[in-house]
Amino acid sequence: MQTLLESVTDRLLEIFNPDALGTKIGDFVAGLLVGGVVLVVFIVISRVVMRISEPVIKRSSLDETAQSFVKTILRYTIIIIGILATLSAVGINIDSLLASIGIAGVTIGFAARDAFSNLISGLLIFMDRPFVIGDLVEVGDNYGYVDQITLRSTRIITSDGKMLAVPNNEMINKTVASYTNFPNLRLDIEVTVGVNEDLDRVRVLMLNVVRDDDNYLTTPAPRVVVSALNDYNITMELQVWLENEREHVEMRSTLREVVYNTLLKADVDMPFETLKVLSASV
Repeated sequence: MQTLLESVTDRLLEIFNPDALGTKIGDFVAGLLVGGVVLVVFIVISRVVMRISEPVIKRSSLDETAQSFVKTILRYTIIIIGILATLSAVGINIDSLLASIGIAGVTIGFAARDAFSNLISGLLIFMDRPFVIGDLVEVGDNYGYVDQITLRSTRIITSDGKMLAVPNNEMINKTVASYTNFPNLRLDIEVTVGVNEDLDRVRVLMLNVVRDDDNYLTTPAPRVVVSALNDYNITMELQVWLENEREHVEMRSTLREVVYNTLLKADVDMPFETLKVLSASV
């Protein structure tokens, strides 16, 4: 028993020896200081590299989306190298750390599956390019232009000024409607006219609205079709292709109003369904 107590006492004295303890504390503080310096150096390097590379990347033949992807990869590469160098300077064994991460990889991967899913989805967006920065897109009930594509999310600015950070996983798995992925966009303007109206006359009136207007293409030519035969009216649709697809929201509203006023001035019957309620007297 006495031997056990002496062994424990010797071990405690060894651990709490002022000289050894001071050395350990000094090494730890020195490691922290060196690690801090290394971290600051890499932060400076990151800023310098990004500032130097940005004009070079802009002068390249890459489009804005590819430029964003290159800058993102470059930034994260420097950050990862800086973190590893900082940990090594502090005195942490990187090989052992990576081995531990490898052993715990399944648990970490399960806990961070959403983050990894968004990361992979971000890479797929950059490669597949279903949309690019500056495109006008519609995701679910949200409409706006793509302001930024990161490895985690896609930033969309809506028409009322809100910024939506949509996870890349959702952008990949949902239907995304792009209004600017192709050179032109067609506007469809519907009106209802009376069943006794002269459809050819209405067609001419509607086509005259867009004739000789540089905002609309002549090829494909504008046309007016009958889209539905209803009980109380006939639905006609003006189909016209825009020269500048980015103005489709404003042009759709303007064209709808001009068509309505044109038909109204021409005394075209534009009936709407009404509901008559009859009450029986007792």
